[in-house]
Amino acid sequence: MADEPISRRSFLGTAGAVAGASALPHAGRGVPAWIGAPAVHTRRLGGPVAVCSSNGLRGVGLAVSLMTKGSDPLDAGIEGVKIQELDPNDQSVGYGGLPNADGVVQIDASCMHGPTKRAGAVGALEGIRTASEVVRMIMKYTPHVMLVGQDAQRFAVEYGFKIEEMLTPASREAWLHWRANLSKDDNYLDLKPNEKVAHTTGTCPMMLLAPNGDMASVVTTSGLAWKVPGRVGDSGIVGAGQYTDNDVGSAGSTGLGEANIMVAGGFQTVDHMRRGLAPKDACLATLKSVMAMTPPRLIDERGRPRYQLQYYAVNKKGEYGAAALTASTFAVCDSKGSRTEDCAVMFS
Repeated sequence: MADEPISRRSFLGTAGAVAGASALPHAGRGVPAWIGAPAVHTRRLGGPVAVCSSNGLRGVGLAVSLMTKGSDPLDAGIEGVKIQELDPNDQSVGYGGLPNADGVVQIDASCMHGPTKRAGAVGALEGIRTASEVVRMIMKYTPHVMLVGQDAQRFAVEYGFKIEEMLTPASREAWLHWRANLSKDDNYLDLKPNEKVAHTTGTCPMMLLAPNGDMASVVTTSGLAWKVPGRVGDSGIVGAGQYTDNDVGSAGSTGLGEANIMVAGGFQTVDHMRRGLAPKDACLATLKSVMAMTPPRLIDERGRPRYQLQYYAVNKKGEYGAAALTASTFAVCDSKGSRTEDCAVMFS
């Protein structure tokens, strides 16, 4: 007997009967678990959201405003962190950042663009104030991910960036004071007893979720003050200082970069979210890995870290969170506006 044509109405009726069968009492007994599962999973989009370290309070507000108007999340994030890169009063990022041991400001930065699954990064970049824009150029116009040192600077100049002075008078003065106090036997006068030397381990990372569900991340820093020349911290390392999976979420960090590099913290935090953890819990889980990898010289007699490290994260649903080894705050902007909130704390 030849097969009879099946009308759309009869086909939908049959499909409905099959779907309904999964609710019968015998379902699950000797029946594969996948039978009756919905064929299409929908995901609520919770954007726009931008999360950043606390110095990025102005930046998250700008980024969310731009995403609301249709900007790509990475473009919005770069505009957000540029506020700090160009702020001479932020001595942890860009122009005005504290220099290395030779008195030279060296910048690390990286970015990831969720929709295109691409990334860009620089390490030890000198003379360019907006490294966040340079890493986007590397991502957009080359098949590479990372450029370093003089060649990163040459690339930037070829794409129209100007080499500019990075030291402000305040940052130069801080470096001179640090150098003068290195040794009682050197040829510099020591600091007066009541004078203090600034020592910064700051960064500006931003994680973003656009209204259409696309995600991105970007991070920029002048790194550890007085560092060994050529040292590259976690901000220049994709998967450490920041990481984005457009189907899952985005995460980034501030604090001691070496500790974060050892656990690939950005990637690990996103992977925790992939496994179902909420952003705050994902950040805390990564901090546990950090402590497990911390060498004895960085742990005090009470078992507490002698350094600070924070993680920030947002997932595809627009849920966000942050966690730190010790008390800290972070910046966030969503439908409720820009604000700072307390990080979850591992050691109170």
